[in-house]
Amino acid sequence: MATANLTTSRFWVAAVERAVRTFAQTLIAALGLDTTDILHVPWEHGLALAGTAALLSLLTSIAAAGTGSDGPGITETPTTGRNP
Repeated sequence: MATANLTTSRFWVAAVERAVRTFAQTLIAALGLDTTDILHVPWEHGLALAGTAALLSLLTSIAAAGTGSDGPGITETPTTGRNP
């Protein structure tokens, strides 16, 4: 079993990509919960929630390092950047 190397750029690129996806998904979900128009959405709360979710995603990637493949997740392997 390969272990994730926290010093490789591949690990960090994959972990940051996961955190950015989590941020965007959480922000959309938080803002979508408000039924008012977009100008009256509580942006501060949505951004705070999304930022916290992204931080937790990054910390989860670090905590899961070494538990599975070479990626930041248990079942995720970062690609080399080339399509097969």
